[in-house]
Amino acid sequence: MNQVSASTRPARVARGARFSVGVAAFAIVALVVAFVPFVVPLTPYVLNIFMQAATYAIAVLGMTVVLGYTGQINLAQASFFGLGAYAVGLGTVVLGLNFWVTLLLGIGLATVAGFVLGLTTLRLGGHYLAMITISFQQIFDLVMVNWAGVTQGPDGIAGIGRPSLFGLQFTDDRMYLVLCLAFLYAAVAFVWWLPHTRIGRAMRAVRENELAAEVTGVHTLRVKVTAFTLSAGLAGVGGAFYAAGFAYISPDNFNFARSIEFLTMTLLGGADSAFGGVVGTGLLIVLPEWLRFLKDIYLAVYGLAVILIMVFLPAGIWGLVRGRFVRATAATVDVDSIAPLSLDVPTDNPAPILTVENIAKHFGGVKAVDGISLEVARGTVHTLIGPNGSGKTTTLNVLNGIYKPTSGGIKLDGIDITGMSPHQRAGLGIGRTFQNIRLFASMSVVENVMVGAQRANNPIGNTRAALHHRALSALKFVGMAEQMHVTVKNLPYGHQRLIEIARALAGHPSFLLLDEPAAGLNLTEKKNLGELLKRLKGHGMTIFLIEHDISLIEQVSDTITVLNFGKKIAEGKPDEVMSHPEVVAAYLGENAHADA
Repeated sequence: MNQVSASTRPARVARGARFSVGVAAFAIVALVVAFVPFVVPLTPYVLNIFMQAATYAIAVLGMTVVLGYTGQINLAQASFFGLGAYAVGLGTVVLGLNFWVTLLLGIGLATVAGFVLGLTTLRLGGHYLAMITISFQQIFDLVMVNWAGVTQGPDGIAGIGRPSLFGLQFTDDRMYLVLCLAFLYAAVAFVWWLPHTRIGRAMRAVRENELAAEVTGVHTLRVKVTAFTLSAGLAGVGGAFYAAGFAYISPDNFNFARSIEFLTMTLLGGADSAFGGVVGTGLLIVLPEWLRFLKDIYLAVYGLAVILIMVFLPAGIWGLVRGRFVRATAATVDVDSIAPLSLDVPTDNPAPILTVENIAKHFGGVKAVDGISLEVARGTVHTLIGPNGSGKTTTLNVLNGIYKPTSGGIKLDGIDITGMSPHQRAGLGIGRTFQNIRLFASMSVVENVMVGAQRANNPIGNTRAALHHRALSALKFVGMAEQMHVTVKNLPYGHQRLIEIARALAGHPSFLLLDEPAAGLNLTEKKNLGELLKRLKGHGMTIFLIEHDISLIEQVSDTITVLNFGKKIAEGKPDEVMSHPEVVAAYLGENAHADA
């Protein structure tokens, strides 16, 4: 442990420096903004603009969580904002409840609504999710307008009072603005902290590549529902303070146009940044006020300014600032002092680690896999080969849980995993790489591997330090520790292959599925890959390999299984299989086999 701590000391210093600078800057700006109303004479109109910006920003931070971090489209944020507002409005005016009680009710109501909507719709995703959230927003609008006996209908709710706390009354606009800012700062701190947690890294992994996240061990549905729930809860907080701040609410304040406005604020400032959400909200609210001197054309200029910012700054305004700051504070790592990867897997059990019994996978009338049975011995490299379209990758996807088999069964270490999901199989020790690399492109190298390390039943625990240490050890094992801070999309193809293997190794696998890992590599990289696979085998790792490179296959394989048209046609030692008549015919054709 001391070795690992020493290896990460420069990185920790850099992170500490970034953290200290960020906290200091945030604290200074927060205090300056909070004191502005008391040292600068502001009109009630300007104070209302600031209150609107503060309450809207809390709802926009919810959009940062669900859209920026998790990549899920939510066009119903205004409805959750409205639930918080109506809870305060109806609770204080109609029921006579204390503001703080209604605040909790509003947060709870918005959170439950977000949880239910997310749980029932997030399996769809994409444009279907957008359509469903739009429909939910429209239903909310109709209910608020037409259920007049409860919501007061189009007339809205007037006379909403402001809260008091420990005898301090917040009737003064300046004091109430400070209260709103306090909750906004708390929300910013939470949303800023979230991506550095286990659930936050899982959210970002889902955003980047949902299939890879699931295979790595992330329960993707749970993560998306959590993000949706947090987003709705933050919107409920913003709506509650909006209602008390302006003393009047009506359905017009929470319609579909407001949801689009929240979305625009999120994208404008930077969708994946807490500070970006605040910047985008402030700019979109304040900019029209700055442009009013243009009179009749100010809205056109305002719209053009927003379009230009979003076109030329696709990462948002804050994304530009953050990118320069991160590059200026990048750190190095002492590779030599990183602890070696703990990878030894027991191989003394004579029973096969994997047993496949008559597995079939049909797509309509196409039998991609047609009754395959095989056993994989522990501590060996078992290679699956065959012509293109023979069913190799489909077999791997069935073993991994991406596809459910049409028939047959699969056992890992005697446990029936046939009906398990990919993340459950990852928790049992199955690692996976893909033929077409599936990494989390916008995350750093070390963050990618940390996601792999935080699977269920992780023996090292799930503290950030433990996951970080495990990730560094996995990167050192594949020779990529020096690149730990590089964003994955900036790495060459061969290095990305190694990062994907490191991510799989970080999850303490006992059974590793590799789908054509040599594809796209040059001769030197293939040679290094062969040495890496031999080292893995030497540590007791069982590898199930799909590959086309015959030299690599012969170099590393203990057993080869050959497929053709979804059926197993041969199995055995490399030299036996490569000379098998049916294998030669499958690869070269019947005529070539006869000529030979």
